[in-house]
Amino acid sequence: MQKIHAAITAVGGYTPDYILTNAELETMMDTNDEWIQTRTGIKERRILKGEGLGSSDMGAEAVKVLLAKKNIDPKEIELVICATATPDMLFPATANIICDKVGMTNAWGYDISAACSGFLFALTTASQFIENGRHKKVLVIGADKMSSIVNYEDRATAIIFGDAAACVLLEPDTDGYGILDTITRTDGSGRTYLHQKAGGSVKPASLETVMNKEHYIYQEGQPVFKFAVKNMADVSAEIMERNNLTSDDIAWLVPHQANKRIITATGERMNLPAEKVMINIDKYGNTTNATIPLCLFEWQERLHKGDNIVLAAFGGGFTWGSIYLKWAYDTV
Repeated sequence: MQKIHAAITAVGGYTPDYILTNAELETMMDTNDEWIQTRTGIKERRILKGEGLGSSDMGAEAVKVLLAKKNIDPKEIELVICATATPDMLFPATANIICDKVGMTNAWGYDISAACSGFLFALTTASQFIENGRHKKVLVIGADKMSSIVNYEDRATAIIFGDAAACVLLEPDTDGYGILDTITRTDGSGRTYLHQKAGGSVKPASLETVMNKEHYIYQEGQPVFKFAVKNMADVSAEIMERNNLTSDDIAWLVPHQANKRIITATGERMNLPAEKVMINIDKYGNTTNATIPLCLFEWQERLHKGDNIVLAAFGGGFTWGSIYLKWAYDTV
């Protein structure tokens, strides 16, 4: 019996219309364009504006793009996994809300929370349902409205994050294409350096937590940067080594768009030339769970059947990992 792999067969993406530039941030806090670009590589980011709009609204739009492109009836989707750090609400799951908004009435679904590694973890999880024959069509979504938890008085974090959503469709493949290997890691001690102080069961929301601005992102930049540079690069090199891949074998590195210096360090560790590394952080900033699928969405016309691709991510908590996949189709 031929081995079944979970292959990406379509991608979709959505970014809000509103563009928050470095120039506008200069009017909001003590910062400037040169300082931001030198440290992060970011020129602008997208922000979701509008009353009552959340991560599910962006996720739904990304899914609609994918379904229309693939000419798939929403009722054909069997499972939806949404990776998000900014769910619409604690419950129900954002995945379930997206299913309702798109009409995926035959699908079940749930959310995965692993900070910026969430999409990679969700893709790893979703692939199991394809490989074991349980499902034929599985959607994996990365969606985050990071502006909802950013303190725009804190220049250390406000300059980094943006809002977006993107998604991929997984289907079974028996010709050697699809997800071939995954490495996933966590280190919970990293929560000290990157977390949201209040809003969970340890410190529920109260007047005091709101007044103290404890529902925003808290980050200690230097420890996070050092850990991210080492571990995202290490795990990318590890997946190449255990699959006997050289830099010549790799068509693309698709890294989480956290910081241009981290991305560059990962590419260099893999001995990849810059032209093989997908970078769009300059336009969108760090959209957390949306960064990797958004890159695939933007680069889809340059991807070819048989391309060896490495996905790599690092997130708060800490979480990190990599995926090696062989691209399954040519985009026309």
